Amino acid sequence: MYLRLNAMKYLLKNQQSERLLFRPIQSSDFNEWLQFFIDPEYYKYWVAEKDTPEAECRKWYANQFNRYEKNLGGMNALIEKSTGALVGHAGLLVQVVDGIEELEIAYSLQPHFRGKGFATEAAQTIKEFAFANTLSPSLISIISLTNLPSQRVATKNGMKIEKQTIYKENAVYIFRISDPIIR
Repeated sequence: MYLRLNAMKYLLKNQQSERLLFRPIQSSDFNEWLQFFIDPEYYKYWVAEKDTPEAECRKWYANQFNRYEKNLGGMNALIEKSTGALVGHAGLLVQVVDGIEELEIAYSLQPHFRGKGFATEAAQTIKEFAFANTLSPSLISIISLTNLPSQRVATKNGMKIEKQTIYKENAVYIFRISDPIIR
């Protein structure tokens, strides 16, 4: 219940970091974001029923707009300030893990923007936003056991592995960080 009361505050509207602007996703981002689903790395870390890249991208957008409508958080488009390019998406998502409602820092980047510190920059901005607005006493990231790049981002964001579990038929680590002021 704690999370839902603050759900409208989950989107980082008009927020920015050193290199990124955060805004709600838009249908007009579809063609740029489609590259994420075309990339073979998309299928590497997550076990799920896969469709064509176009169908996967449509489902992804439908899910995000559904999250917005149901106040379950949602991804923000990450726009590179210097070029206006869609770097990827990151945001705060209400998730249920092992029967417990949690607030997750999630991030996914376009293939050509990976390995340049954008995911870490976005994740740190989101963490700071969530704690500054008292959205949850702690935050998690749900990361596949084999997704070492995302695990490094979580670690750089001050998160530590709390446990290993199964989430949506995937073996995952739950990384967690607590708000240092609320502890």
